[in-house]
Amino acid sequence: MTAAAIPAARANPAAGAQARDRWLIGVDARALIVVTGILLSFGLATLYSASAFTAMQNGHASTFFLFKQFTGAVVGIVLFAIVAKVDAELWSKYAWYAMGLALVLMLVTVLPFTKGITPPILGARRYLMGGSVQPSEFAKIAVILWTAMIVVKKGEQMRRLTKGLLPILVVVGALNVMAGLEPDFSTVLFYSLQMAIIVYAGGARLGHFVFLGILTFPVLWVEMSRLQYVMQRLLGFAAQADVAHKDVNYQLKQSLIAVGSGGWFGLGFGEGRQQNGFLPLSYDDFIGSSIGEEWGFIGIALLVALFAIWGWLGFRIAKQARTPFQHLVAVGITATMMVTAYLHIGVVIGLLPTTGLTLPFISYGRSNLLLSLVMTGILINIGSSRERVLGSRATNPLGAGR
Repeated sequence: MTAAAIPAARANPAAGAQARDRWLIGVDARALIVVTGILLSFGLATLYSASAFTAMQNGHASTFFLFKQFTGAVVGIVLFAIVAKVDAELWSKYAWYAMGLALVLMLVTVLPFTKGITPPILGARRYLMGGSVQPSEFAKIAVILWTAMIVVKKGEQMRRLTKGLLPILVVVGALNVMAGLEPDFSTVLFYSLQMAIIVYAGGARLGHFVFLGILTFPVLWVEMSRLQYVMQRLLGFAAQADVAHKDVNYQLKQSLIAVGSGGWFGLGFGEGRQQNGFLPLSYDDFIGSSIGEEWGFIGIALLVALFAIWGWLGFRIAKQARTPFQHLVAVGITATMMVTAYLHIGVVIGLLPTTGLTLPFISYGRSNLLLSLVMTGILINIGSSRERVLGSRATNPLGAGR
């Protein structure tokens, strides 16, 4: 509350309570901006340390990856500022367009005659324009917006399997099929998890998920068996000490060496050794390993705490959202960020099989960075839009009941 508002609050207790509410509501959004800024700044510094050797090894300057990530951060911050000012409720009107665009872009990555613009990179066709655009990242926000819009539109029908959950599964299932064809089985599971969280928060019955899970498990197992790299990762994770799986476990083994050598306080910034060609993708899928080596257990613990605070603020904003659509979008965004972050950390410390998920705000990748900043901007708007609504009600009490 501002100093000028204090005398008015004392003269009018009701107005004072509304002013305090507006101030308190703004704290969540402002705190989320601060946490995001810390993660982004730390991410740029960590990326430089983790990527400098690889950049020079490929004939570039040591700042090659840092510069590319920095340009993505600048664009992302601009988009963040724009999205944070756009009423989040408007996204419900464009949810179908977002989903349609996601389906088209994902289809382009798997068509046999589009290899010229979607060449295989590391065995998968996941990128457009030479690696600059990753449609599967954009599809994550499309799943959130579209699923939230459909759940709100269906209302009580979500309690019925055929009217509620199944139609949603058809559309998200189409995305899953194309992600599987890239192939990217981790993304298939991630889209399904995003959809399940939002639909469950919107009132779908838990029994429906159990029933569908039992039906689809045989199909998933067959697909997993067909994709050799998935089975190799699972079997390699289950038998980490088995010599027969040493090639599959190489990346995980080097990650554990990095994290273990960091000890409590780490080797120091820029002093990591595993990123000097020993640990593949130390600046991307395994950047958490570089953090563990250079910043130690304390660094990993602080990272876990920062994402926990980010998630706590996100769920606080979701709880107080002014419309059902915004509530579900906030839940979906917060869950997406939290699951991605903690899966990444779980992989680099050996608690989970290798998934290929990046660490939000920190891992190299401009598509993921833009997505993270745009989703944060939407969440900020959901948190701050309540401030404008309460403010309008305070100045126009007759409009409060409309």
